Amino acid sequence: MNHLSTPTCFLTLSVLLLTFLHLLIPSSSECRSQCGTIPIHYPFSIDDGCGAPQFRNMFTCNTSSLALFFITPNGNYKVQSIDYKTQTLTVYDPDMSTCTVLQPHHDLRLSDIQYAIIPPSSDTVFALLNCSVDSPILHRFSSLCFEFAGHKCQELYSSCNSFRIFTTGGLANPGMTNSTGPDGYFYGGGNNFNNNNNNNTGFGGGVTSGGFGGGVTSGGGGGNNMGPGVGTGMETPLGSSNNNMGSGAPIGGNEMPPPPCCFTGYSTVKVMSMDILDCTHFTSFYDVDKLRGVTPMDWSYGLKFSYSVPDMGCQRCTKSGGSCGFDVQTEALLCLCPDSNNSTRQCGMFTFFN
Repeated sequence: MNHLSTPTCFLTLSVLLLTFLHLLIPSSSECRSQCGTIPIHYPFSIDDGCGAPQFRNMFTCNTSSLALFFITPNGNYKVQSIDYKTQTLTVYDPDMSTCTVLQPHHDLRLSDIQYAIIPPSSDTVFALLNCSVDSPILHRFSSLCFEFAGHKCQELYSSCNSFRIFTTGGLANPGMTNSTGPDGYFYGGGNNFNNNNNNNTGFGGGVTSGGFGGGVTSGGGGGNNMGPGVGTGMETPLGSSNNNMGSGAPIGGNEMPPPPCCFTGYSTVKVMSMDILDCTHFTSFYDVDKLRGVTPMDWSYGLKFSYSVPDMGCQRCTKSGGSCGFDVQTEALLCLCPDSNNSTRQCGMFTFFN
């Protein structure tokens, strides 16, 4: 019986190992660079082993609709655009409420790695709507709420058909049935008064001693206009001059005073779910620095994410004609070359290890 010599066995095993590794590692031609109209470049990919390993399995391309989706722990979001220069991407959630469509709320959840390397951008704002008077954003965490570009969250109730229902009693927050509010707070807009001249009970925007329905305001007309001290948004401490959350406008017809609301950032909804926030709905929009003087109907609803590009020496690979990828077993950097002779650094080097 003939036995293979030791050198022959070693050579055979080496060839088999290289062949196996070659099958595991994609070539640059196997890394798709387009999904519908969206270009796919480093650090993203829709094929395993391509792009940066930090973004592995975060994107998928629907082959029938040719739509690109961003994958999160609680659902997929359709990618609208990717700007590789500004390192941002915008997505649209068909299940999210907008100015024209009211949807049941669901929480936005990112994985820890996603929150670290591709969080919502600083110019993405979340609007918490139809909140209870007991919501923590009205009390302990009121500092998390803000205005932007001259806009207050109450504008969504008056400008958007989808959110106007919250002022007509159609979708009341159960927490709003409580007739009392936190002592020393008021809802509404400072020194705005009801200007009716008739003897009507009005909803004023003045100071109250007990919060929602807890005090008396003056109706600014000549009659005996007295009404509960209810304004149009989130409260501020009694006597505070920093009242950013209500307009104090009179409410007519069968409308109710708009429930509390809040503009906030993603960190708020990341830490506290909608149930904890005690708000029934939310929406989000981006490019808020461009929205001064723009009505809510024309805002860009959706989410914008900003990402960072890992410094993995990718420039050397691309200059040699390759595409940056990684070993699917070890996630070590690889340069994926058109001839499939992948290298750890650049194309033209037929080696898997340095």
